[in-house]
Amino acid sequence: MTAQPVLIIGARSDIAMALARRYAAAGHDLQLAARRSEGLAADAADLALRHGVKASVHELDILDAASFGPFLDSLPVLPATAICVVGVLGEQAVSEADPAAATLVIRSNYEGPALLTGLIANRFAERGSGTIIGISSVAGDRGRASNYVYGSAKAGYTAFLSGLRNRLSKRGVHVMTVLPGFVRTRMTAGMDLPLRLTAEPDAVAEGIYQAAAKRRDVIYVKPIWRLVMTVIRAIPERIFKGTSL
Repeated sequence: MTAQPVLIIGARSDIAMALARRYAAAGHDLQLAARRSEGLAADAADLALRHGVKASVHELDILDAASFGPFLDSLPVLPATAICVVGVLGEQAVSEADPAAATLVIRSNYEGPALLTGLIANRFAERGSGTIIGISSVAGDRGRASNYVYGSAKAGYTAFLSGLRNRLSKRGVHVMTVLPGFVRTRMTAGMDLPLRLTAEPDAVAEGIYQAAAKRRDVIYVKPIWRLVMTVIRAIPERIFKGTSL
């Protein structure tokens, strides 16, 4: 894997920057893509100097599907690995009341990532190699009253990645779905996060890096989440609808 270029989509997030540091430390050139990408210039320069890699910065609006083709054409080289870290948590109460807010959450977490990931997959399949890593969420494992707009979008992306993995398994393209659970980032700042269920961005990055090297298909960054969500999925609907999860 060393020296093969890695594209990180949504590179302004804490998880994305942790991934950038981990892959750069292993000698990978970086392509950092995000809205307001000028804010990434200093980070890219630091990573390049610190680790002796190339690090380029690219403007990308995940809501502008028409720009995806030109964006991919503009990259210095088609990457070996593409990691989609894009996500907007939103607020459930706001999304319930405001269709525009719900639309932003759904498009940011499902529509945009799926469409862009699909285009990247086509190019990887044509080449006959590549790794696609999509950051989804345990929230997509079952709809819950507390976050079902966000959760439904992540469920869609999880299903999309599963189908993509099935389609490309014989085309030399590896597709990995990542379910981090709670992560201590700017997006979750102010939330009362349970210590045992919460990961740090650097731990998420390390887990992803190691799992990708082993060509894992689906990973729960903290294994306890697999048990938690297995239990939640097993609750009968007649009982589940009376819970306050």
